[in-house]
Amino acid sequence: MASVNPFNRSDSEEEAERRPNETVDTERSPSDGAPGPPPGNPFSPSADAEPPTLLLSSNRTSPSGEGIISVSAAATSAMAGSAETRVSVDVIAAQLLRDQYILTALEFHTELLEAGRELPRLRDYFSNPGNFERQSGTPPAKDQVLGPGGPLNRAGSISTLDSLDFARYSDDGNRETDERVAVLEFELRKAKETIQALRANLTQAAESEVPSQERKNFKSSPEIQEPIRPLEKRALNFLVNEYLLKNEYKLSSITFSDENDDQDFELWDDVGLNIPKPPDLLQLYRSCGSTLTSPRDKADAAVGVDFGDLPGNCTGHEPPKKPDLSQQQQTEVVQELEYQLNLLNSEKLSLAEQIKKLQSEIQTLKKSVSTPPPASLDLGSQNSPHPSTSSTTNSCSTNPPPVPPTDNGQYLDIRGVTEAENDLAPASAQNTSQPHLQACNKVTSRVQFDQPNRKLSPAFQQALLSFCRMCSDSRLGAEVSRIADSEESVMLMLGRCLPHIVPNVLLAKREELIPLILCTACLHPEPKERDQLLHILFNLIKRPDDEQRQMILTGCVAFARHVGPTRVEAELLPQCWEQINHKYPERRLLVAEACGALAPYLPKEIRSSLVLSMLQQMLAEDKADMVREAVVKSLGIIMGYIDDSDKYSQGFELMLLSLGDPSERVVNAVHQVFIPAFAAWTTELGTLHTSLIPSLLARIEKLLRQGEHGLDEHKLHIFLSALQSLIPPLFAVVLQNAPFSSRAKLHGDIPTIEVTRFPRPASPLQDMATIIGSREMLSALLLLYDHQLEHEGTTGWESLLWVVNQLLPQLIEIVGRINVTSSTCVHEFSRFFWRFCRTFGKIFTNTKVKPQFQEILRLSEENVDASAGNGILTKATVPIYATGVLTCYNQEEDRKLLVGFLEDVMTTLSLSHAPLDSLKASFVELGANPVYHELLLTVLWYGVVHTSALVRCTAARMFELLVKGVNETLVAQRVVPALITLSSDPEISVRISTIPAFGTIMETVTQKELLERVKMQLASFLEDPQYQDQHSLHMEIIRTFGRVGPNAEPRFRDEFVLPHLHKLALANNSQSVESKRIDIAIHLFEAYSALSCCFISEEVMVNYFLPGLRCLHADMEQLSPEHEVILSSMIKECEIKVENRGIADAQGSISIASSLVGEDAKTKFLSKMGQLTTSGAMLANVFQRKK
Repeated sequence: MASVNPFNRSDSEEEAERRPNETVDTERSPSDGAPGPPPGNPFSPSADAEPPTLLLSSNRTSPSGEGIISVSAAATSAMAGSAETRVSVDVIAAQLLRDQYILTALEFHTELLEAGRELPRLRDYFSNPGNFERQSGTPPAKDQVLGPGGPLNRAGSISTLDSLDFARYSDDGNRETDERVAVLEFELRKAKETIQALRANLTQAAESEVPSQERKNFKSSPEIQEPIRPLEKRALNFLVNEYLLKNEYKLSSITFSDENDDQDFELWDDVGLNIPKPPDLLQLYRSCGSTLTSPRDKADAAVGVDFGDLPGNCTGHEPPKKPDLSQQQQTEVVQELEYQLNLLNSEKLSLAEQIKKLQSEIQTLKKSVSTPPPASLDLGSQNSPHPSTSSTTNSCSTNPPPVPPTDNGQYLDIRGVTEAENDLAPASAQNTSQPHLQACNKVTSRVQFDQPNRKLSPAFQQALLSFCRMCSDSRLGAEVSRIADSEESVMLMLGRCLPHIVPNVLLAKREELIPLILCTACLHPEPKERDQLLHILFNLIKRPDDEQRQMILTGCVAFARHVGPTRVEAELLPQCWEQINHKYPERRLLVAEACGALAPYLPKEIRSSLVLSMLQQMLAEDKADMVREAVVKSLGIIMGYIDDSDKYSQGFELMLLSLGDPSERVVNAVHQVFIPAFAAWTTELGTLHTSLIPSLLARIEKLLRQGEHGLDEHKLHIFLSALQSLIPPLFAVVLQNAPFSSRAKLHGDIPTIEVTRFPRPASPLQDMATIIGSREMLSALLLLYDHQLEHEGTTGWESLLWVVNQLLPQLIEIVGRINVTSSTCVHEFSRFFWRFCRTFGKIFTNTKVKPQFQEILRLSEENVDASAGNGILTKATVPIYATGVLTCYNQEEDRKLLVGFLEDVMTTLSLSHAPLDSLKASFVELGANPVYHELLLTVLWYGVVHTSALVRCTAARMFELLVKGVNETLVAQRVVPALITLSSDPEISVRISTIPAFGTIMETVTQKELLERVKMQLASFLEDPQYQDQHSLHMEIIRTFGRVGPNAEPRFRDEFVLPHLHKLALANNSQSVESKRIDIAIHLFEAYSALSCCFISEEVMVNYFLPGLRCLHADMEQLSPEHEVILSSMIKECEIKVENRGIADAQGSISIASSLVGEDAKTKFLSKMGQLTTSGAMLANVFQRKK
């Protein structure tokens, strides 16, 4: 017998499913003239059909089952009488009014009026306005027929979204005082009304209370229902509101609260005193015996009772005689109990059949998936250490545990264990299949309870257990009430629960969920659920920090190891692809890091195609430095696992693209990760020294050819730095392809490698021991390497011969073509050769590198063509050889070799009158390291005592470069004595050459004694009569004063520099040689322009600075009119400044107006002078524009 579901879908939907082929007949019945129901109407039986079935379905339910019972009983009895009987229209009207189908009842009433058959019940109901008025503040009347929604409101009073007072539920507490008072008064008034209503409820409840014994004697007709009591209405209202809130119908709850503003829905005690709170609506619904089933399990069923038990005569068309109230109530109670009993019996049988069907389906599916031996199906023996016994099997067959229909029957449902054990015994006794017994054995072997020796009825036992407060009517309650019994069930449960757990966990602690999410995603059987869980994983934290990203990446790797490459490609990679353009850089960073972390676990085709394309896109488009840095590192990992040789060109372009990145951290990542990994791949391909390094050298040469008029130093740095990072892999290729590589043995006494044998690597991937495989193997190879170079030579050693015969000559040629005045290029190549020589070792440097440089740098005067300026000694080869090759090793013989080379270069360049740029570049590069200061001073002292005045002049000028980096002790002990010696040299040119070095000392040294000695020496140059006509000396002094004056000590500037500049300017006015006069004037103009930016006291300004400017103005007025304009402006600005200071001193205070004028003049003057310190022409242009 199928079950009856009174809480089914709407009538129209049910009728459509039950009778899809029938049509609706809207013709009137000829017997009574009333509108005839359609053929499918349950109230219209068919004469030639099976006994009719009554199925009441609705979207709305009545407050109790009374209406359903009465109608079904009446209709059943009527149909059982004969095929000609009809259900009384009064019964139908009463049922419609009782269930609050007001519109249907109104249409029914209209059709009866049109047929001339007015029904008194409907006429009285619709003519009473009180049935449609809204009750407010007081309980409804006893005789008012109400449904679960209370009295019917007029259409105009229905609350809509527009009429809702959302301000009442707003969190904003900033209201005016008068509004607060009004609200408080209103709430006080409502509280009083609520108290009065509660008292009225209690009184009415007490008055209308009827003893249960007396109620049994009531007899009533089925169409009459006792009016809802105020207490019942308030209780139902509370439960309905609670249901709405629990299920997120918040607006409906607000509207419902407004319509019942006489009740407090937050407090159950408001319903009535001393009344326990019943279960919620869902529990009441479940406990009434109705269980929702799937549509395919639904069936129509008739509920029949004896016709003689029905009160009244329902076979005629006239309404039956109304019995008294007690008979009506008694009949309703009996009918309700009978209905529930039949319903439970039918449901019990239906569930038993469903269980049998599902068990058979489970076994069929298991057999279809895999057909193991029969012994393997014994679940009890697999999960229990002891095999199942006959007693266990017998007990299981007589009292089987429940088998819920969800999750493959792997749940133990604590909600219905008791009723299942009692209700399903008959059905289970019929099912004696072996798999079922094994499943029973599995459960009962785990869970066994002591049954009391009592004879309680199952109904009483269940009612007794209902007082245990358990909540299984919500989603969480349903999950809590059933416990997983297998791994698959656990995964299903986690898949359902985790999406609800994650949003409620604090962001700072969400990484704690990563193990659960990953475990569930690994083992969950549903692909959609796995995809959702991985989506949650990648969106777990809004902006994950480093530690959180590490946790997620660790989980992704564990996931990949567990599931294999196919699922990683299908499930993890799409999550990365979705977030490749996420707005938060932390999320894009997670994607970039994940691509590298998952590279070892992906299919090789995906590694070299999809993942490589993703990273290339992010490298080119992402704006965040940290994301591009992670992309470069992941690309390096990809290069370590890629095995498609066709991708070499793409890898090379990616290397160049990443090296050109504007971010330093990205470039560092390229050198630390990408280039070593790419070099390791090219080593395996055999293209490191045949393709990769030659490609970089070709680009450098092309850059030098294109940069004859302006070299792109940034691109040169990119290519050269890449070459420098390829030195360790190149040396590894030389060692591994050497003739002795097969003789390397790890046993025996292997000497340890010196710490300083190799340059410090930029990353572990550039460590030679890591590249070779171990420090022991590297040590053994190095031992054989040195022996081979020293004793056996390079015959048959192709890789080393390529380095010696092709790489070195090409590099030396490139070095000779770079600009020697570019300190950046010199430094880059110097560092390259230094690392190259240190990596290949001292023997290689002495026997292979130095001879090639010495062959080119043959030190003699014939090698330098001063007129043509193309001598090799004037090229960058000199500083790079000195600083990159000769400084690799710092032993005594190495230092002597470096000193001798520099002395020879200084002598050769000086005697041949060649430019000193290469020597200066060497001194600048070496002077940056304090280790070489003593060595450079030794070289210069050699020049000081040299017999040639040209060499002594060169030595004097080199002191200027050395003074800035040398500490003051060395300056006092070595530099100043040497300069004093040169300042008394017989040759005037040598003495003049010392002036820039003296000026640099005045600019950088702070010792007063040293400053005084230098000051005295400079004063001797200026005041000694023998120098009065030395035009070149005066020009050198003026040039030096203009260079060091702004940075020198203020006292030295005010007391020495400016007064002597005034004297030189004054003396220049009387210069008779115009060429000398204009030279001195131009140098004086540049010196005054530089010094004008300094703060000069009023006394010095009046006594020296302004007089010197006026003398210079006199010269420029005759010799250079464009400079004269600028000098006029400078003099005017200085005079205004002096005048303002004089006014301030006279008045003792300064007015606001004069302060503004003075500050404005000073600001304009300093800004103009500051812009023009580098060029007098620029200064002239600015002042001309001002004029």
